[in-house]
Amino acid sequence: MSNYAIIGVHGLNNKPSSENLTRLWSEAIMDGLRRNEGRTSDAAPAFEMVFWADVLHGPERLPDRDYPAWPDPGRFPSYDEGYWDALRAELQDLVDTPLDLAKRWLGADPVADVVLKHTLTDLGRYYNEPAIRDELRGRLRAALDQAYGAVRRIMVIGHSMGSIIAYDTLRAIGRERRDLSVDHLVTIGAPLGLPNVKFRISREHDLVRTPSIVRKWTNLAERRDPVAFDTHLAGDYRGNDDGVHVHDDLVCNDTVLDDDAKHPDYHSGIGYLRTPELSRIIRGFL
Repeated sequence: MSNYAIIGVHGLNNKPSSENLTRLWSEAIMDGLRRNEGRTSDAAPAFEMVFWADVLHGPERLPDRDYPAWPDPGRFPSYDEGYWDALRAELQDLVDTPLDLAKRWLGADPVADVVLKHTLTDLGRYYNEPAIRDELRGRLRAALDQAYGAVRRIMVIGHSMGSIIAYDTLRAIGRERRDLSVDHLVTIGAPLGLPNVKFRISREHDLVRTPSIVRKWTNLAERRDPVAFDTHLAGDYRGNDDGVHVHDDLVCNDTVLDDDAKHPDYHSGIGYLRTPELSRIIRGFL
């Protein structure tokens, strides 16, 4: 029996081939471990991608991509959340509405308009077309079923809309069985704080809380990410019956440029995967 499995669920919009995207995620994880944690092994951690872009975007894939290099040979930039960010999170809950925050990001970030447009389009189909929703969740179920019994520990990393697919799937599995558990759910660039997302969760699952089969949940967000503008989920999601609450942490995700190579892509999955905060989580899991 292997020790662990890391299962990734990618985010919104069309993607390159499954093979290319899997390689990019694996390389980002390895790059982060080498730079941030001093890992010397050349062996990549066992990783499986739950690929679903073909369901929403048809058979045509985006061109395969090269791994986005970072010129600095040292650690990737980290984000140490201090007093002002804790205060900002509290004030955000009291003062700003999600719409206010979205408008602010749209005005400040030229990439945000495109990102949010894709978010709303893909989420709309996910919530309004049951066949699509069932297929996306079914692919993660299949990966979890394959890992169960073959490994001792499971980590699920959900990026962007993939965090919603992961959350909903784990909630559903928790209603059906308790023999399967996920040791660590990591959500990155997650839109789980959107009011409509929380409403959908409450309508399907009643309580908005940590999935019952999850032993640990960490939510990583870049405060300039237009999809994750509600960076602190702890105030929205209750703990599960085992007392597991979501832990929020801010990261600096500005090491990948957008397609025009002019602006940082604060929502980049590759960027999230190589942040020091996620590298530390993965090293601890391994």
